[in-house]
Amino acid sequence: MKTNIVPPEPRKKPVELKKFDDIRIDPYYWLRERENPEVVAYLEEENDYFRKVTSDTEKFKENLFEELKSRLKDEDESVPYKYKQYYYQTKYPKAKEYPVFLRWETGREKDKEIFFDANERAAGRDFYHPGGLKISPDDKILAFGEDFQGRRLYEIRFKNLATGKIYDEVLTGTTGTGVWAQDSGTFFYVVKHPETLRAYRLYKHTLGTDPATDELIYEETDPEYDIHVSKSKTEAYIYLIASANTTTEYRYIPAGRPGAEFKLVEKRRKGIEYYLYHLHDTRFLAVTNDKAVNYKLIRGDLNQSMGEWEEFLPHRPDTLIEELEVFSDFMALTERNNGLTKLRLLSYDRKNDIYIDFPEETYTVYIGMNPEMDSKKLRYVYNSLTTPASVLEYDVRTKETVVLKEDEVAGGRFDKDNYRSVRLWAPGRDGTRIPVSLVWHKDTDLYQNNPLLLYGYGAYGITVDDNFSRNRLSLLDRGFVFAIAHVRGGEYLGRKWYEDGKLLKKKNTFYDFIDVAKYLISEGITSPGKLYAMGGSAGGLLMGVVANWAPGLFHGIVAQVPFVDVLTTMLDENIPLTTGEYEEWGNPNKKVFYDYIKSYSPYDNIEAREYPNILATAGFHDSQVQYWEPAKWVAKLRDHQTADRVILLHTDMKTGHSGATGRYKSLYDTARDFTFILDLADKTNI
Repeated sequence: MKTNIVPPEPRKKPVELKKFDDIRIDPYYWLRERENPEVVAYLEEENDYFRKVTSDTEKFKENLFEELKSRLKDEDESVPYKYKQYYYQTKYPKAKEYPVFLRWETGREKDKEIFFDANERAAGRDFYHPGGLKISPDDKILAFGEDFQGRRLYEIRFKNLATGKIYDEVLTGTTGTGVWAQDSGTFFYVVKHPETLRAYRLYKHTLGTDPATDELIYEETDPEYDIHVSKSKTEAYIYLIASANTTTEYRYIPAGRPGAEFKLVEKRRKGIEYYLYHLHDTRFLAVTNDKAVNYKLIRGDLNQSMGEWEEFLPHRPDTLIEELEVFSDFMALTERNNGLTKLRLLSYDRKNDIYIDFPEETYTVYIGMNPEMDSKKLRYVYNSLTTPASVLEYDVRTKETVVLKEDEVAGGRFDKDNYRSVRLWAPGRDGTRIPVSLVWHKDTDLYQNNPLLLYGYGAYGITVDDNFSRNRLSLLDRGFVFAIAHVRGGEYLGRKWYEDGKLLKKKNTFYDFIDVAKYLISEGITSPGKLYAMGGSAGGLLMGVVANWAPGLFHGIVAQVPFVDVLTTMLDENIPLTTGEYEEWGNPNKKVFYDYIKSYSPYDNIEAREYPNILATAGFHDSQVQYWEPAKWVAKLRDHQTADRVILLHTDMKTGHSGATGRYKSLYDTARDFTFILDLADKTNI
């Protein structure tokens, strides 16, 4: 990288932010003015600065992109699944960015038809993301969602599958998906608030009518809740679900009676979650955390209060219930115990109860596509840090497992035996043992001071699983070790692991990541001059905090769409995703949370110090983390940087939170981020 280029300097327009007699001065508050040409010009200047600083690695980046691309099959397709009288399949045509979706009637595979081609819909657009595809119960009409900007505001359209005609009506401002009633003419969908983007209104649309006349069925008025609509696997019920981060509430109607009034199942109670699974008639299973922090299963009738339902699978303090899939004769669960996922099959009479075993020390398994209630087979997916994903099917009658597909790493150079993985336990400062998963090439000596990329997230109970990555091979083959810090704030060690990393315990997330980094250094696996960190969104917040708290540990940090201006954002109820986040970060309108958030919010804690090399990324249309957070952060970091290191910002002016779409376009983002790290590690000559 070229370090002699002068970075752009945005104008300082100090704004005084006052709360609880506390005054903060924000010199870059004006960068929030999305429509201001000066803001757009500044972001373009930053992009130009990024290009100039990294121009000496441009050729390597292009070569790396081609390397990443070469591991993708030119053509690929999913394992078909059966649903009613049709088989369905997703396929990537040769050299195409987006998938096509096919179906054929049972016994007529030669007559495959493409019922939706995302490439046709994306043609000529800078950004395109398809939403949910929902086919009507009579198999004649497709409802599909489309986002053309990256703001996660979708338009829903309807297509006649017999004629190919797309109907005139367009449902705007939606979540991108919905539910058909059994009459195949009534469609329920959810609209987002135009400013906060909170999913808050349920509408009912009649096919062939003007959407302006659609009936408003329900409006969620509590700003901490979103709503969504779904359908039971049996197709007997339509659910309206209101949810906050840790609270749920269900309403329902029979799917065959779209004019019925939604009935409440169980009134919301703060901190209580329940998730319904219809079995038959009015009998249901529910997964709930009511007096069960790691969840339990209860079974009962909708005519009863849920407090009267029988306990089907008791709570276990060492095992978290993660997924449930119901069938007519059995159910399947994924459970997490000591960080590892386990696959369990149970009969409803509890006479058959088995676990499917897996061989590796660290791995991931999850339930796949199983749309048919009467199936006697369970489809699931297995992979690990060294093993590409496989789709498998277990027959509950014969107890046999069949491999339906093994993901292929194209190019003919990959051999899973060339890679090693292990799970270690780092000592935390409070005595907590923090799990960390590592993967490396067998020719790399793990304990010989290697370049290492440490990844972390740590929020919302989301677990970063030990999944295989084709892209990661480009680091491993160049001598890097890749590590995942399973910090508190995720659910790697159960629900309490999450509870201990949120609200007024949020700092545990940051301490854990730093303690894992120190442990890897103390073990001789890496050193501060060779250690790199990466995280996105809430993981970008993690990057911002460790840059402030432990800048000397890292040679470089990649903060992808980082949530770094936490306090100012959480005080602004008019921007997306603020009020719904109170259960995760706390409501800073209460002084205890204001003070706590301010004590770690990266933007508010920048001081004069030697910051590491930093690359921050942003999406101009990002609805999750507004572009101005990384933009302000980078500008303020440069104001206080005392070391001769680069701090870069790259804003994609055409996308949102998830960056570029398309299976090839998205690889440019990966190549950009990897090149930044590999250049710092002097690995761009390999």
